Amino acid sequence: MEIVPGIHQVDGVNGNCFIIVRDELTLIDTGMPKNSAKIVKYIQDILKRKPSDIKTIVLTHFHIDHVGNASDLKKLSGAKVAIHEADADYVAGRKTQPVPKSVVGMLMKVLIPLFFGSRPVEPDIKLNDGDTIAGLTTIHTPGHTPGSICLFDPASKILFVGDLLRFNGSKIEMGPLPLDTGEVHQSISKIAAIDFDIMLSGHGIPLRPDASVTVREFAKSLP
Repeated sequence: MEIVPGIHQVDGVNGNCFIIVRDELTLIDTGMPKNSAKIVKYIQDILKRKPSDIKTIVLTHFHIDHVGNASDLKKLSGAKVAIHEADADYVAGRKTQPVPKSVVGMLMKVLIPLFFGSRPVEPDIKLNDGDTIAGLTTIHTPGHTPGSICLFDPASKILFVGDLLRFNGSKIEMGPLPLDTGEVHQSISKIAAIDFDIMLSGHGIPLRPDASVTVREFAKSLP
């Protein structure tokens, strides 16, 4: 669906994949593995563009439901893959991905490689706080993962928050299974200082209008 002119969301990939449509195409996250064909179909059938128009794939963090099709799409399009430097070695397969210290975390460690394994992808660009990529400002927001990022688009006043936050249609809440809850709270306070109209997260639905007002109220409620 088109969220606002030039910003699209691809449904059905088990994790929100966003496409910024300008002279070039920029993807933010790629959903679970084995869904690259759905993303390509959307680009061809809805946007009337070619996969080679994808020039940049920005990953908000290393979790499989965000990076699952990055390798396939990079090979298909020739796009550059970008991720924060603190998550780069995990998505490249050089380091074992950390999981939350909980029963669910232990299950994730065992089951995800068995049933949802994705191909490692070598990042072309390692981002840091304040970097600009494809017109987006990188905001380092650790806690969910060490290198989690949000991306602010000043042209549309949209903030892409990955799994830092989500909106389910009635309330805003933290993303699931943080590695460090204290860091998550600090990261939420960080983005609460930004003025943005729409919040787009890795799961859930768009939060609008005046999304930053709602985020500030939520940040004040945190311990």
